[in-house]
Amino acid sequence: MSVLTIYPEMQPQHSVRYTDFDTIQSHLYSLGVQFEHWDATYSLAIDADQNTILEVYREPINELKQKHYFQSIDVINIKSDHPEKDIIRKKFLAEHFHDDFEIRFFIEGRGLFYLHVGGKVYVVLCEKGDLISVPANTKHWFDMGENPNFTCIRLFTTPYGWVANFTGDPIANTFPTLDQFVAELS
Repeated sequence: MSVLTIYPEMQPQHSVRYTDFDTIQSHLYSLGVQFEHWDATYSLAIDADQNTILEVYREPINELKQKHYFQSIDVINIKSDHPEKDIIRKKFLAEHFHDDFEIRFFIEGRGLFYLHVGGKVYVVLCEKGDLISVPANTKHWFDMGENPNFTCIRLFTTPYGWVANFTGDPIANTFPTLDQFVAELS
């Protein structure tokens, strides 16, 4: 289930939570964020490589490429036994922005996106089938959790792929992690 929680940036103890997909989509759309649910039901082997995944999802990828002129596409696949999971998590947890527009399509697992816009932090729990965009120059961060299990297709409008401009703002430290967020939902 997708979830959106909106916090005032300086008061993470106060929030409003939404679980209705149309309401989530409407709030995010007002920020210029595309949020959709796509078909992610293709069967893949546990050890499927990037080329296999991109081939299986060729049709939706081509649709996105034509619509947004994406120049770089990759797959990020992080499991709890990944040898660099802690390093990768730390990098994603630092607030940053990209010069380009990007999309993430979750084909497996879940992750938590934090969008820092207009004095608020929009926290979006994305799960299998969710597609979320991050407009260029939008401050954000991402948490994959202590024991990650997700696979995303990432699309970028520049040929360079994932290039972050870190803000140095410690704001990410004041909001719930993926594990805390999910525990609150239980």
